[in-house]
Amino acid sequence: MAFRQQTGANSPRPGRGGWITVSGIVVWRLFWLVLLLAQGARSQDQAPSEYQVKAAFLYNFTKFVEWPASAFPEASTPFTIGIIGENPFGGELERAVKNKDVGGHRFAVKEIKSLSELKSCHILFISKSERRRLAEILAAVGSAPVLTVSETDRFLQAGGLINFLLEGNKVRFEISDPAAKSAGLKISSKLLHLARRPNREGAK
Repeated sequence: MAFRQQTGANSPRPGRGGWITVSGIVVWRLFWLVLLLAQGARSQDQAPSEYQVKAAFLYNFTKFVEWPASAFPEASTPFTIGIIGENPFGGELERAVKNKDVGGHRFAVKEIKSLSELKSCHILFISKSERRRLAEILAAVGSAPVLTVSETDRFLQAGGLINFLLEGNKVRFEISDPAAKSAGLKISSKLLHLARRPNREGAK
């Protein structure tokens, strides 16, 4: 059974065996707005930076991915976005999720210092600085329901779930749906349709 996030005080919370997701026309339009930012659309002042756009994408990914209820053992469990390696976001990720929640779970942004912390994350951003120990990090995550995201060449082929790409000044992303399913995550077909098709050679 899937629990879908709603607005208002009566939003359902995930139960045992349930899922967290957000869907609907309003959310879809919001995601397209973020995509327009990624295309280099300008505000009245200036275009958003690369990592403002990537931070907005990380937040919006939560609206199109379902996590199993087991990922939230307590009602008070925060939705944790972890960053391992050099943090390229500055404070942009904290600003992107400020005063927001996923299914009643408030966001927490955490810089990961130990591999033992990885499975406590719901989204894990793996910095380019960690490319040499990428295999070690993904092995430590294992089949835990963690949405691994990076911006590293051949990340999907290594077993990662979502990889950011730059095409000119545009931020794109590619997704490994089979790897997501292996981690117990369900990715909306709408998000899959937005993703760039990964190179199938050696892809998982």
